[in-house]
Formats: sequence, C-alpha cells, structure tokens
Amino acid sequence: MAVLSVRHGGRFRRRDFIAATAGALLSGLLPLPARAAGSNAVILVVGDSLSAEYGLARGTGWVPLLQARLAKEVPGARVVNASISGDTTSGGRTRLATLLSQHKPTHVVIELGGNDALRGLPLSMTEDNLTQMTVAAQKAGAKVLLLGMQVPPNYGAAYTKQFSGVFEQVAKKQKAALVPFFLKGVADAADPTAQFQADRIHPNAGAQPRLLDNVWPALKKLLA
Repeated sequence: MAVLSVRHGGRFRRRDFIAATAGALLSGLLPLPARAAGSNAVILVVGDSLSAEYGLARGTGWVPLLQARLAKEVPGARVVNASISGDTTSGGRTRLATLLSQHKPTHVVIELGGNDALRGLPLSMTEDNLTQMTVAAQKAGAKVLLLGMQVPPNYGAAYTKQFSGVFEQVAKKQKAALVPFFLKGVADAADPTAQFQADRIHPNAGAQPRLLDNVWPALKKLLA
C-alpha cells in the first residue's frame, strides 16, 4: 500500500491529507473497504398462502423467520414479502414486473404452483408461467430460487410425478436454483396432521422453522 505524505511548509495540513487520501482511493492506491457479503441483498418472495402467514400470528411465518436469520448471518439483507393467499402462477406472473421495478431485488424466491393444482389448471400453463417469471427476474438482474411443490397421492401417480417435474424442468432449463419439495418434513412426516392447521392444507406455526430450514441452504448459496 502506498504511503502518502502531504506537507505544507514542513507541516502536515489536515485538508491536504484528506484530499490526497481521497485521490488515492479513487486511483486505486488504497483499497476500498470491503462490503459484507449480502449486505445489499433484497430478497423478493412471491408466493401464496404458504408464505403469506395464512392462519398464523404475524411474525411467525417462515418469511419473517428468514428476515430474523438474515439479521444474524447476512446483516443488511432485507426481505420483501409479496405473497398473496390464493395466488396462482398466473397471478404471480401478472404482478411480477411491477414488483421488480418497485423493489429492484437481487434475489427472487418463487413459491407458487400449489393453487394451480388445486384448481386443476393445465401443467403446461403452470410451467410457462414459472418460466416467464424466472426469465423476467433474471433479466432484471436477480438470482432465482424456485420452491418445488408436490400434490397428494390421490391426484394419481402420473399427475403427481408430472407436477413435481414442472419445477425441476424450469429450474434446469433456466439455470435457476431449486428446493425440490418446499414442504419436506412437514407434508411427508409420519404424522403430517400434527404440523398442519385444522384445514390440513396450511402448515401451523410449529412447522414454519422447518420450512425455513428447507429454503435456507439453497438461498444461502445464492447469497454467497
């Protein structure tokens, strides 16, 4: 590192030292302070009721828990939760452009698709919507993480396999990160009803830390 000496009449002058130091920083003589990894990260979560704290006390869902974890592990990073209960991939696709423009996220987490299956929407539509959302976020400069979903066995083995495969195909084709099954350890637990609300559709407060743990490893890699 260069050593700067600025004198005036045999004496150091503070303003000259400041000016010279600033010049050295700009010219590369002195290294700029390193910014902590992820300190400027803005994580946009676009999801449905699973991320919108449906039936939960505010602050107990996995998204607020994510913000709390980031405060400890990636100080300065912040989360924008744009999840809406009942939303589909079509709804998410429709409102994504505005969200990208408004929040300028560095990372986008897409947690949509479950309601598409519940409404019997074509798998081709779900795949196209997820693809377009992923592409739009990437073009805006964000890294994308898809949260994969699965449907109950009563939908039929063929449909169940095809539905989960949609998320894998989109992630692979668009080179996005993927959590294969967002509800792993909850919906497929020995007694899944113990971790769900009375409707047996939405995970309860006790399941939220597990949901975060399912997301965190993949998201942490993107934040590195």
